[in-house]
Amino acid sequence: MSQLDPLRERLDFYRHAARVARHLPKMMPRAHASPGMMLQLRARKNPDDLALAYGEERFTWAELARCANQYSAWFTEQGIGRGDVVALLMDNRPDYVFVLMGLSQIGAVSSLINTNLMGKALVHALEVCNAKRVLVGAEHLDKLLEIEGQLAGLSRDSLSLEKDLYVKLDPEAASQSNTAGRRVIDEEIAASPTTPPPPGPRPSNSDTYCYIYTSGTTGLPKAAIIRNQRMLGAGMSFGHLMHRCGPGDLIYVSLPLYHSSAMFLGWCSALCTGAAMGVRRKFSVSRFWQDVRELDATSFVYIGELCRYLLNAPVDPRERDHQLRVGCGNGMRPDIWERFQERFGVPVIREFYGSTEGNTPVLNFQGKPGMIGKLGRGMVIVRCDPSNGEVVRNAEGRCERIRAGEVGLLLGRISKLLTFEGYVDEKATQKKILEDVFEAGDRFFDTGDLIELHEKSWLSFADRAGDSFRWKGENVSTNEVAEAVSAAAGVLEANVYGVLVPNAEGRAGMATLSTGPEFDLKGFADFVRSELPRYQQPLFLRLLQGEMEITGTFKHRKVDYRDQGFDPAKISDPIYLLREEGYVPMDAELFGRIERGELTPG
Repeated sequence: MSQLDPLRERLDFYRHAARVARHLPKMMPRAHASPGMMLQLRARKNPDDLALAYGEERFTWAELARCANQYSAWFTEQGIGRGDVVALLMDNRPDYVFVLMGLSQIGAVSSLINTNLMGKALVHALEVCNAKRVLVGAEHLDKLLEIEGQLAGLSRDSLSLEKDLYVKLDPEAASQSNTAGRRVIDEEIAASPTTPPPPGPRPSNSDTYCYIYTSGTTGLPKAAIIRNQRMLGAGMSFGHLMHRCGPGDLIYVSLPLYHSSAMFLGWCSALCTGAAMGVRRKFSVSRFWQDVRELDATSFVYIGELCRYLLNAPVDPRERDHQLRVGCGNGMRPDIWERFQERFGVPVIREFYGSTEGNTPVLNFQGKPGMIGKLGRGMVIVRCDPSNGEVVRNAEGRCERIRAGEVGLLLGRISKLLTFEGYVDEKATQKKILEDVFEAGDRFFDTGDLIELHEKSWLSFADRAGDSFRWKGENVSTNEVAEAVSAAAGVLEANVYGVLVPNAEGRAGMATLSTGPEFDLKGFADFVRSELPRYQQPLFLRLLQGEMEITGTFKHRKVDYRDQGFDPAKISDPIYLLREEGYVPMDAELFGRIERGELTPG
C-alpha cells in the first residue's frame, strides 16, 4: 500500500461528506414520511431501475410497488389498518419485502419474528408484540402449529391460529401438505389490485414501522420499536455515507431480513438511495462469491462471524473476481479485518456500531481497521464493573468518564434529539435507562457494551458487559481472548466464557473451539502460554465434534456453554484442563478432585 493511500482515502471521505452535507436537508425524512411513501416515490422516480433481486427473479421499482400494493389492498380487506400489528415469520424472499411495504403503506406495523425461535420463545415473541394477525411462510408453519394450544388469549385481540393465521406457500418446497385446512393466501394476493392504496391519514415520523427483536442470547428476545424516522434516517445515513450507493448499484444481503443490519444497511439503504438489494434466502459460504458475481454487487452487508466463515473456507479461484467496492456491517474483529480485505480484494470495510433500539450509532466512515468509529454527540464512556456492567459512582453518587487507553461502559444521553424509543415492554425499557449520571435528573441509555477509548476519540469494541469475568483478581475480556486464540493454527472458531470453579474466586476461562485438521493440542497449549498472560489463558478447553451454537445472526451462544461447564459426564465433546504438561483430558477422577476442592485450576 502506498503511503499516500490513507491520505487519499481521508480526502475522498471529506469530499464525499461535504457533498452529503450540501444535500442533507432534502435527504432527511420529512415530518410526514414513511417507508411506504418512499416506495411510491421510487416507483415514480426510478420505475425501470432494478430494485430487488432474488435467485433468478428481478423486480424494478415499479414492479415492486405493484406487488406491495396488492398486499396493502388485501390486508385492508382483512380489517388490518393503522397501528395494527401483523407478525411476519418467513425466510428471506421477495414476499418478505412486499409484506413490509404493503403494511407500511396502510400505516400497519410488521413484527419481524426471528425464524429460529421455537416453543416458549416463539410464544413470547407473539405475545409481547400484541399481534392481531400472523403471516407465516409454509416453511415455518409446523413450529407455529406446535404452540397453537399456548396462544389462547395471549393478546388483547385473543390471537387464534385457527382464524388469525395466514399462510404463504413456499415456492421452493416440493410438498406443502402441512397447509391443509389452513388459509393459504397466494391466490387471494394474486387477485388483489396493483394500484396504490387510497389516501389515508398522513403518516408521521413517530409512527411505528416495525418491531425488530433483540437476539435473546441471554434471555427472551425483546421487541424494539422502530419508527418511520429511525428507519428512513438509518437508510439515508448508511446508504449515502457507508455504501455510498445509488441507482445502478446493488447491495448484497445474505443475513436474515428480520435482523436490523439486513433491514437498515440492506433494504432501507436501497430504498432511500435507489440502489437495488440482492437477497439470498440463507447465508451460504459456498455460494457467496458466486452470488456477488452474478448480481454484479457493488457492496455487501456483513456480521463479523460471516466474514470469518468466508475466511475459513477453501480458496475459490474466482473469489476476487467481483465488483465489490465496500463491505458494511459490524462485529469485524481486528484479527481478521485486513486479512479479509487482502484475500478477497475488498477495497474498503466500513464498520458501524449500534444496537437495534439504542441512541448511540457510531460509524467508521474512513474504514480504519479495528475501529467502530469516533465518539459522537451525547455519547460518554464511564467506569464500570466489567463483570456485570454496573456503573461505578463516586462519593457524590455520580459517574466518571474514562480516559484514552481505558475500557468502560458506553452510554447515550436521552434527549429530544437523541431519543430512546425502547421496547414494547415498558419494564424492559426502564431497565436500560440510567438516571443522575452526571447531574440530577439526566437520563442515559445503557448500551451494556464495553468500549475502549483511543486517542483522537477513536473507539473499538471490547466486550459485552457481563461477558467479561474476573480471575485471579484480573478482568478478562472474552472477546479479547477469543481474538487471540483464533490466531492459533487450526482454530476455526473460538467461543470464550468464564465458568465457576468450586473453592475459587471469580470464574476460570474456558474456550469452546471449532477446529480444522491443522489443530494440535500441544501446539495450542504452547500458543496460549506464549501469547496470553496467565490470567487470560483458557484453563478449560472443549473441542466441538459438531457445529458451534449460534443465533440466527451468527452471534455465539455463551449461556448454554457456560451453564454446562466442564463436567465430562454431561458433555459428549472432549474436555481438557490446562496443567503444567499441557492440556490433559478431563475425566471423572480429575473432575471429582476439582469438585472436592483438592485441585484448583490455574
